[in-house]
Amino acid sequence: MKNYIGLDIGGTKILGVLYDEKGNPISKSKKKTKASEGIEVVMEQIVKVIDDLIEDNTVELAGIGAGIPGLVTDGGIITFSPNIPLRDFNLRKVLNKKYDVPVVIGNDVNVAMFGEFKYLNRSDLKHVLGLFVGTGVGGAIIIDGKLYQGQGAAAEFGHMVVNSDGVFCGCGSQGCLEAYASKWAIQEFLRSQIKKGRKSTLKDILETDDVIKSSAIEKAYSEGDEITAEAIDRAIRYLGIALGSLINLFNPQMIILGGGMMESMGKTLLSKLIEESELHTMPGLMKTVEFKLSELGDDAGVYGAYQLIINNK
Repeated sequence: MKNYIGLDIGGTKILGVLYDEKGNPISKSKKKTKASEGIEVVMEQIVKVIDDLIEDNTVELAGIGAGIPGLVTDGGIITFSPNIPLRDFNLRKVLNKKYDVPVVIGNDVNVAMFGEFKYLNRSDLKHVLGLFVGTGVGGAIIIDGKLYQGQGAAAEFGHMVVNSDGVFCGCGSQGCLEAYASKWAIQEFLRSQIKKGRKSTLKDILETDDVIKSSAIEKAYSEGDEITAEAIDRAIRYLGIALGSLINLFNPQMIILGGGMMESMGKTLLSKLIEESELHTMPGLMKTVEFKLSELGDDAGVYGAYQLIINNK
C-alpha cells in the first residue's frame, strides 16, 4: 500500500504524519525547527522528520505534502517566510531530489484550511472560504472543491485593507485586517490602553510576556475586563467588514473559522461575528452561507498537507 507524508513546518516545530492511501495516520514525528540556527539546520530537521516516518523498510512513499508560513510560489519556491530562514528557496525541488517522489508545498494556512474542508467530507460543498485568526490572520479559498492558490500566495486575507486611514500593519501597509483582528493586534491595543493608565487583569502578563495566550484573553473577556472587551469588539467589527466583503466577492457556501483565537473564543463570539458580517454583506447573500468553527486543531496542517499531495499527484 502506498503511503504519503504530510508536513506542518512552523517557526518552532516541524510535525510530520505518515498516512495510508485512505487517509489513516500510521505514525507521527515531531522535531524542533531550530530556525535560529540557519537554513542547513532547518533542512536537517525536516529530513529527520521524514526519515523517522519512513524508517520502516515496508513503507512505499508515494508523495510528500507540506505547509509552511510565508509566500510560496506554485512551483514550490518559498520566497519569504517570517519565522524560518528560507528565502527564495526551492523546498519542493530539494525534497523531490532526495526522496524521488512528487512533492507539493503550500502556505501553511491555505493547507490547514484545505485540511479542514476535506475533513468535513461533504459532497455538497464546493465553494468554501477559510479564515484563520491567530497571532496573525490568514485565509484560504476553495473553488469547485479545489484549493485556489493563484501564483502561490493567494488568500492573504489578513492584508485586506479594512481602514485605509488606520493603524500600520507589520507588513508595512496601513489599515490591514491583521492590524485590528489578530492576537498581536489585540495585545498591542491592550498595551496601549494600559500605558494610558487604564486597568486590566492582563497587565502583569502583558508586562512579562512577549506573546499572550489566547486562553488568557478569553478568560479576561469572560470575566468582564473592560479594555479586553473593547479590543475584542474592535476585532469583531473589522473581521465583519472583511467577511462581508469576502462573501460579496465569492458567494461561498461555507466559511470555516480557525486559529488560536477562534479555538479559544469562537463559540463565544460566533453569533456577534455573523451579525457584524451581515451588516457588510449584500442583502440575501448571508442566507446561504454556513459558518463553522474548525475541528482539527493542531492536526489541520498535516492532514491538509496530506490532502494537498493526494489531490495534486
